[in-house]
Amino acid sequence: MDYQDILFDVTDGVASITINRPDKYNAFRGRTCEELIDAFNRAGWDREVGVIVLAGAGDKAFCTGGDQSAHEGQYDGRGTIGLPMEDLHSIIRDVPKPVIAKVQGYAIGGGNVLCTICDFTIAGEAAVFGQVGPKVGSVDPGFGTAYLARVVGEKKAREMWYLCRRYSAQEALAMGLVNAVVPTADLDAEVARWCAEILDKSPTALAIAKRSFNMDSETIRGIAGMGMYALRLYYDTDESKEGGRAFKEKRKPDFRRHSR
Repeated sequence: MDYQDILFDVTDGVASITINRPDKYNAFRGRTCEELIDAFNRAGWDREVGVIVLAGAGDKAFCTGGDQSAHEGQYDGRGTIGLPMEDLHSIIRDVPKPVIAKVQGYAIGGGNVLCTICDFTIAGEAAVFGQVGPKVGSVDPGFGTAYLARVVGEKKAREMWYLCRRYSAQEALAMGLVNAVVPTADLDAEVARWCAEILDKSPTALAIAKRSFNMDSETIRGIAGMGMYALRLYYDTDESKEGGRAFKEKRKPDFRRHSR
């Protein structure tokens, strides 16, 4: 696949997949998701790869979710909502290799969901986490909600979604969303250390462990599939579209005027 939105590299057993849209704060469009799926498939079944690192280009953002400029009621790709999110989330869980999210800036919205799904999240001290869906007329009705509750606890997950607050790297560490926080200048070295530790372990044992962990939450895949259909219907409403319009016009949305 001819990658336009991501960078892909394999060096010394580590596959690096980097969302390369820094001008968009590494927000993803339909093509970005397709390229990520392709890259995870390549890395996940390459016997020379022992660990995968997911990152964002530049120093401002890991990923800020769906690109609102590509969202007009539906996004610009395939899938239930115009983004193949079910496939992207599934492949990160399904590849038999540990996946590390390397977060150096904003991990907001769909980017926060990617951090939740990855096996590990390692953050620079300037990283910022949070949800934004209800502020822009959206939500993640699957791994981003139900699985998040398993990661950070139900009360904290509801707080993140209902209030759409921002959380520092240290706050994310305290709630269990992040495994480690280091000075941003040390982030690459810290991720490399984790990769080295993983590469010393039995790949088959790690693959079995990952599948075993995933089995306990596998029902959430079905929740996500059903939820995406509800989300598609929601995206067609004036209430949801008000969120996108307000975001682009840089004003406060008036959701209640459009709610049914």
